[in-house]
Amino acid sequence: MYSKPKFLIIQQKMIGDVLTSTMICDNLKLRYPKATIDFVANENTLAVLENHPHIDSVIVFKNEFRKNKIAFLKFLKEIKQKKYDAVIDAYGKIESNLISLSAKADLKISYTKTYTSWIYNETHHTHDNPDPKMTLAIKNRVSLLSSFKIPENQLILSPSIYLSDKEKEDAKHFLKTNGISSDENIIMISVLGSSNIKTYPAAYMAKVIDTIVSYKPYTILFNYIPSQEQKAKEIFDLCTPKTQKHIKFNIFSNSLRGFLGIVSQCKALIGNEGGAINMAKALQTPTFAIFAPFTGKAGWFIDQNNHKAVHLKDYKPDLLNHLKRKEIIEQIDTFHKEFTPEMFSEYLTDFLKNL
Repeated sequence: MYSKPKFLIIQQKMIGDVLTSTMICDNLKLRYPKATIDFVANENTLAVLENHPHIDSVIVFKNEFRKNKIAFLKFLKEIKQKKYDAVIDAYGKIESNLISLSAKADLKISYTKTYTSWIYNETHHTHDNPDPKMTLAIKNRVSLLSSFKIPENQLILSPSIYLSDKEKEDAKHFLKTNGISSDENIIMISVLGSSNIKTYPAAYMAKVIDTIVSYKPYTILFNYIPSQEQKAKEIFDLCTPKTQKHIKFNIFSNSLRGFLGIVSQCKALIGNEGGAINMAKALQTPTFAIFAPFTGKAGWFIDQNNHKAVHLKDYKPDLLNHLKRKEIIEQIDTFHKEFTPEMFSEYLTDFLKNL
């Protein structure tokens, strides 16, 4: 089909989405080793794309484009001046629709939507049914690759983050200067979700951390940003005095790449499902994710030896049956309270045994 193709991959939104879509690049490079691949992503997600061997150029979608129409039109004009063999829009929203429309390419691929399908030569319906080999997030992206005839047994089905040796050594040095030796068993806790409704209750998260430290005297690090310090401190205060002695509360990196370096040195990352969990997976760091009641587990998780997850539906399926996402969110406090840490404490302990 192509000898030296040029591809444009579009994936905006959150870190987890951007990271997941890098596997599109992995598979295209597998199929076309001489391909050139450009990747459009929001500026707050760029850290997970650094050093990626299968992305030739990252095109930054700046925050200002949402407020400044002139800047956005200039960006679209720059896209229009380039020539691609194929555009793959893995986002499928108004911004990426306009980018796809502006791009010059013989083949444009995205998801099926009645009001935007005219922009694309080829569209695919998103999947609803789980697959034992891949999450729905991966399965949907694999469908966008169907025209390129990549053998199923050769498909790359998980994204990766690439740290340099220096970044890993810098992480070790950072931990050492903060009194944590490289031979300590470190566990990173994703104490807060990306929003309040995606955050496991503070008292329950404290009990989870107590369970971890009771099993083994791990060194515990909290993943949070300075603006979240008060909420993180609330969880710290709810832990037992014994647990608090093992928490290095104020040790965190000021950069996302620095955070990734620290995660690469951890035995596991445990806590709220979200970007941190996805990044840890991409670094091959074991994970244990606690899903929010309204988030579909099949979309972002398949059971693997080093990666486990829990959801209220695993333990009380009747509570959520027949309820729509909106209905669950409207009663989120009630459903969060129903999902007590005692439900999965044994499962968590089994996960720790295998680290």
